[in-house]
Amino acid sequence: MKFGIYLPNFGPFGDARALARLAALAEQAGWDGIFIWDHINRALEVDVVDATVALAAMASATSRIRLGAMVTPLARRRPWKVARESASLDRLSGGRLVLGVGLGSGGGSQIEWANFGEETDLKRRAGMLDEALQIITGLWSGRPFAFEGQYYTVRESRFRPSPLQSPRIPVWVAGNWPNRPPFRRMARWDGMMPEVDLRAGDELAQLAEAVRFTKEQRAGAGLFDVAYSVPPLRRPDPASAPARVAAFAEASVTWLLEQLYPRHFGADWEGAWPLEEMEAYLTQGPPRA
Repeated sequence: MKFGIYLPNFGPFGDARALARLAALAEQAGWDGIFIWDHINRALEVDVVDATVALAAMASATSRIRLGAMVTPLARRRPWKVARESASLDRLSGGRLVLGVGLGSGGGSQIEWANFGEETDLKRRAGMLDEALQIITGLWSGRPFAFEGQYYTVRESRFRPSPLQSPRIPVWVAGNWPNRPPFRRMARWDGMMPEVDLRAGDELAQLAEAVRFTKEQRAGAGLFDVAYSVPPLRRPDPASAPARVAAFAEASVTWLLEQLYPRHFGADWEGAWPLEEMEAYLTQGPPRA
């Protein structure tokens, strides 16, 4: 089991220097990864930082910890730009980047999509996502690459340098269970970042079913990560953390990402965040056995 910190890229964390400092603290405290949201605007009156710029700052401030954005909605990004940015970030970080992708939040469709003339239809976004992943990985190869699809066209092009990681930067795909299509997509890549409906009952049973379904779709038996985002494991009862970790491991989770959100520390998104308490939690390090 690996442990990561999961941060929003807005509010007091909507600043590249602040996120770089937290990444350095997380690395010193022994966390395996630090991951951020990828939003360009919020309905809240808060500062927002560009995820790619923030990741570059975080990579420069660290040397070991894995990092990435969870998730980049590729339908509102040019895939060739993402290919160039991600390869550059992977080399800057010494091969520590994870590319997390998905359709993008339906709840933010007006603020982050419609307001800028972006695609709001989720089925079309799904097609754009699949084509974008083909383009990104094709350009990562460093070989001549061309593509003709429904949404994108690439005339023969060659991108250098390639990412440091081989055979590619790990691609984790997000989706909401029990909506099956995203989980079929996950099976074609290197990892999954599922969300389950907590209102529907047993979280662990849903999670285990989602993982089982996804692995059944996989053509091979290679390495495959299951990254799951959870509230802070040591709140409110630190003694319960080992049992919770064991339960998630039993459900085949390989990465537990602990949410450093104000609501888990007695505050709300628009109020004053308890930054000292949140930072103190981070500096305790992960809840390893």
